[in-house]
This record gives sequence, structure tokens and C-alpha cells, in this order.
Amino acid sequence: MTTPGPTAPRRSAVRSLLRLWPFLRPVRARFFTAAFVAVLASCIGLVIPVVLKWLVDGPVAARDPGGAWLGGGYLALLGVAEAGLFGLRRWLVARPLAAVEAAMRETLYRRLQRLPVAFHDRWASGQLLSRATTDLSLLRLFLAFPLTFLLVNGTTIVVGCVILLVQRWSLGLVLLAPVLPLMVLCSVIEARYALAARRAQDQLGDLTTVVEESVLGIRITKGFGRHRSQARAFTRLTHRVRTTELHKARLLAWIWGVITTLPEIAIGTALVLGTLQVADGALSAGTLVAFLSTALALRWPVDSIGFLLAMSNEAATAADRYFEVLDEAPAADTAAGDTAAGGRTASTARPDGPGGGQRPGDGLRFEGVEFRYPDAAADAPPTLRGVDLHIRSGETMALVGATGSGKTTLTALVPRLYDPTAGRITLDGRDLATLGREEARTLVSVAFEEPTLFSATVADNVLMARGGNVDGHDEEAEEAALSRALEVAQADGFVRALPEGAATQVGEQGLSLSGGQRQRLALARAVVGRPRFLILDDPLSALDVHTEALVEAALRRVLATTTALVVAHRPSTVLLADRVALLSDGRISAVGTHHELLRDNAEYAALMSGGSSRLEGEQVR
Repeated sequence: MTTPGPTAPRRSAVRSLLRLWPFLRPVRARFFTAAFVAVLASCIGLVIPVVLKWLVDGPVAARDPGGAWLGGGYLALLGVAEAGLFGLRRWLVARPLAAVEAAMRETLYRRLQRLPVAFHDRWASGQLLSRATTDLSLLRLFLAFPLTFLLVNGTTIVVGCVILLVQRWSLGLVLLAPVLPLMVLCSVIEARYALAARRAQDQLGDLTTVVEESVLGIRITKGFGRHRSQARAFTRLTHRVRTTELHKARLLAWIWGVITTLPEIAIGTALVLGTLQVADGALSAGTLVAFLSTALALRWPVDSIGFLLAMSNEAATAADRYFEVLDEAPAADTAAGDTAAGGRTASTARPDGPGGGQRPGDGLRFEGVEFRYPDAAADAPPTLRGVDLHIRSGETMALVGATGSGKTTLTALVPRLYDPTAGRITLDGRDLATLGREEARTLVSVAFEEPTLFSATVADNVLMARGGNVDGHDEEAEEAALSRALEVAQADGFVRALPEGAATQVGEQGLSLSGGQRQRLALARAVVGRPRFLILDDPLSALDVHTEALVEAALRRVLATTTALVVAHRPSTVLLADRVALLSDGRISAVGTHHELLRDNAEYAALMSGGSSRLEGEQVR
């Protein structure tokens, strides 16, 4: 799997962060109110030096205790007002920004659900997880703190500089002297920090992938005694992340050092010059105190700029990574403008049938179907080419072929997990490319070779395939459908034996169940909605001989009422089919009954060797 890395083209930080505006728009009133309150609080802090000037040059110089107490009261009130306004700002932004983060996470999840399978083939799950968790947390933190305080501190610095120049323009120019060198040095260091931040976040995504794979594959790791080698590989990744984080820390240290040192030198110089002017009588002591107090009040806004810019760069990188996913084109739900995963559009599809109309009861047809995976090399041959196959309505067709011949790929085209790059597929005469994906998936049900279950109850896992075929939420109908599906899959016995029956949680990936139990639940999920078209990818491979015979007997009743394509690797599975299609090197090389192919096709006879004798004895069953 590949993902965009730190070498990928990167938008400017401002442009990346501006893309967050649609999510902020619903809470803009409260957000801007919070920003105004923060600016007001910061400006109140700049009034304190003015009060100090009046206090030193007035009551203190005149030795007036009453005036001194009054000045102290003013300072206390200003301090309380400043603290109260900052607290109000925090209260104003907490709830709306939590809502913004939730909305962004929901948007990302919805987009992941709509993106084509080809996208998920390319992207590592850990990279997607890190975007949905770490990156969104960084963005929420940016909106809550750096974004507001870049505005607040910027306003504070501008207002403070005006006050300094008004109080004593010559000393004000001394304090402003470091501004140009600071801007140049910070821009250079920030550019390098942005690249390091992107690299660190991508590496954390890789690390998340490794952790996830290690947890899901813990049985393999322990079974082969590979925990030490896995730990070494994980250590190498953590060292890479550590190296990158230390590089970020060094760059941040440079930023902090430059931003702290130059203003401190300027303040020291201004203090010396101001003291000399007070000694010469050219400047009052109160003005010097107010000037230095204002300069010190600006110290935190100036010092924090480097920290805020670093956080903003990390947020911009997180925004880039977030929108990389949102910018991926989702699979269109209707045929209008629907570009197939391999490049075919519905507008190039041929008319339905000889007259372009629907042919009820025509079954499932593949006409000149070709498919090439989107990430395949340009000179690589297509996985499927020139596939022509007709499965008559109500017929069960077994699909047989050597490993790598394209059987699973062919079955993935029917529910539109992928779209063919050439040719077409029809369901009862309707071109599949003209059907919306939602409609196609209410007509077609699939049991995949790998029986994936979710962290939910047995009932939820089975009934999730019934959503498009249920009118409302009839609990009795759902219960009847569940019982029937479990009976067909011969899963009702072990489900009843579970601690809470069908309400038992099966755990992540269904790993609390055996392989055969998972496969039977996947089969039950495929048949629960009584689909018109049923695709089964080697549905009996994990079953023992006794259970297999029981499932076959029950499955025959289901197959008698639907049009089915069954990938068969075992001779016993072929017995379920009316006819057999042989897929060889991406083409249908032969179609016929088992007896015909066994007699006339050497490749088929070789694939069935070892089980043909059993087939001969049971073919008439």
C-alpha cells in the first residue's frame, strides 16, 4: 500500500487551513465572539502600563498614599477583568470546537465508506486511522488555541508597538530593530519544520499500521515465534519517529532561541538608554516604567509566536493529510457521470439487449468483460479479458480455475466493488453500469472468501445484509429471516450455544469464533435478504465434511430460488451447480456440465483430480 509522503507537493499553510472554514461556518458567531473577547482581554493588559505611569509620576512622586491605593485598585480591577475575559473565551470555544471536530470526523468516515475499493487497496489502514484521530485532534487544538492567539498576539504586538512609539519613539525603534531579522530567520526555520512535521505524521501513520497488524495477527506472530523479530521491526520504526521528533525539537529550539534572544537584547539596550535619559532629565521615571512594562507585556506574545507558528504548521500538515482523503473522488452512486474504477463510464455502455430494453428473467450476463486493476503496470496484461458468460435465471453456475486465474476478481465486478474497464455486465438485461450502486447491492448478495465479521452481535452481523430488503423495522420479520439464514448456513446450533445466543458479541474480526463458524455466519449474511443474484466465493472451504454436507443440503434450497455464481475450489462445491465455467488466464475457456468438462477438458480434469471419483458417484444426487 502507498500513501502520499512528505515529499508530496504541499499547499501553503494558510491555504490548507483556510479549507477548514466550511466546518467553522456553523459556529462562526461564537468563534468570532471568543476571538473578540480574547483581543479585548489582551488590550486591557496593555492599559496596565499606562496606569503604572500615572501611578509613578503622580501619587508615588507626590508621596500620596490615597492615590497609591487608588492606583492599586485600578490595577487589581484590570487584572481581574483580563483573567475573566480569557476564561469567558475558553468557555465560548470549548463546545463549538468539539462539535467541529465531530463533524470533521463524521465527514471523513462517510467519505471512507463511499470511496471505491481501489482506494482502500492502495492506502494502509493505519494512515487512515491516524488521520481520523491524531490529525483531527491537532486541528481541534489549532482552532482552540493557536488560531485565536495568532490573532490576539498579533493585535497585541501591533497595539503595543504603537504605545511604545507614542511613549518614546527613539526607544521604540530600538525595540523594533529585531523585527526584520526575526521574520527572515523564522521563515527559513518554519519551512524546514513544516517538512519535518509532515514526515513525523506520516511515520506515525506507518507506526499505527504496524500496531494494528500486530494486534490482528497476534496468532500468527505467536504461532511462528516471531515476537522478537516483530519487536525489532517495531523498534526500527519507533527510532525513525524518534529521530524525526528530535529533528523537530532542534528546529523548535532554534525558533525559540532566536525569538527569545533578539527581543531580550533589544529590551536590555532600551533599558540602558532609558535609564541614561532619566538620569539626564530627558525622560520621566514613570514613562520609563510604563515603557518597560509595555515591553515586558509584549514579551509573551513575541515569545509565543514561534510556538504558535510551529503548531500552525503541524495543523496545516494535518489539514493536508485530512483533505487528501476528502479530495479522493468517491464512487458515484448513479450511472450519470459514473467513472468506473478502471476508467469506463456508463455513457460508453451498450444498450440493454437487442432493442436496448430490459429482458426480464435473462439472468446474469458477462459480455466482452475486461478488467485491469487501477494500480497495475501499464504493460501488464489485464486480469480479465474478453469474458463472455451467461448464467440463466434460476441457474447456479460454478466458476472453476487455477489459483490466480481471476475468479475472485470476476465475482467482485457483480456487486460493483470494481467496474469493468471494457464490456458490460447485465442483470436480467439491465446494464449494471446504469444501476446505482445502492440498487445493485440490493439485487446482489455476496459471501466473500475471507469471512469478515464486525465487533457486533451475531444478529447484527447477519442482518446487516437485509437493510435494502426490509420495509421498516419489523422485529418479527427480522427474527424469522435470521432464523432461516442461520438454518441454511447450519449455524443455528452453535449460535444457540453461545452465552447470549444471537445477541452475543463476536469480538473484533469475529476472532472469538472458529474459522468454520465465521464462514457459516458470512454465508447466513449472504442469504438472509433472499437476493435475486447470489455470489459465493468458495463458501464451504472452512467446514468439516459432516457440516459441509448439511450446509450443502440446505443451500440447495436457497440456490433453487436465485441466480447464483459460485466459486468452487473443491469438488463437493461443484455438486451445487447446474453448469460449470472454467476460467483460464482471465478468459472463460469452457462451459458445460461437470461430466462434459471432465470428459472433454484436460485442464478441468486436472483441477478436479482427487475428487472426481466422488463427483461421479454423487452427480445424480
